[in-house]
Parts: sequence; structure tokens; C-alpha cells
Amino acid sequence: MEFKEGRGWKCCYDPETGIYTAQLGGGVNCSLYEITQEIYDRVDDPDLDWPSRLIAEGRRLFMSVNDRCGPPYTIVFDSEYKRLCPWSDAVETGKRWSDEMTDAVVEVLESEKNNREQRRSRRLKKDGRG
Repeated sequence: MEFKEGRGWKCCYDPETGIYTAQLGGGVNCSLYEITQEIYDRVDDPDLDWPSRLIAEGRRLFMSVNDRCGPPYTIVFDSEYKRLCPWSDAVETGKRWSDEMTDAVVEVLESEKNNREQRRSRRLKKDGRG
């Protein structure tokens, strides 16, 4: 695996799978993403002011939040996140959102549109229609 790192972020290219992934934050306060090669290639560009914004353009796989704004929680957007990001130090924290709640958020929030196709396909398979 090949890595690029900066303040608060880490990206990985796995040549065996051809998959690019990234982590923002760490431990109990982090998000994991599947990113494109273009994002991976640009993320360490010295002229880029906010690599985290570029990473967040990817497809979010996982999010754990444990801050002072409320109780800790975890959202799993893609149940394959551990296989896709075996290198990550992400930790599930607090209560894990249900698949139904996660599906609703993905359908409503523009920021999660990259997950719609994957979540819809998963629901169809689960319902025996896919």
C-alpha cells in the first residue's frame, strides 16, 4: 500500500485492489472515504489550501463522531469499509445509526449523493429484488 499524509488526513492507494481511500481525523472522530485517483494525485499539492475539502468530494464510507455537541454516534455508509480501508484506525463510537436512518440521510442530503447508488442497490438485494 502507498500512503500520503498531511495534517488531519491520510490517503492510501492499494495496488492489489486498485482502490484509493482516505481518512479525515482519526480514532473516534473520523470519516473514511473512497476517493478517485485524481483526488489522490492532487491531495499533497503544495498549492492546495484545504486537502480535506478535496478528500470530502469522495464517497463517504464511514463516520464516527465523539465530540462535545451531543452523544457519540457512528454512521456506516458502506458495510465494506473495513475491507476497503484495512489500514485505518477508525473506531465505532456510541450508538450506530440504523440502515433505515442512514438510507434516509443519503437520500436527503446532497453531501451524501455519492452513496445513493450503492445504498439503493444494497436495499434491492436485501429486499430480494436485485
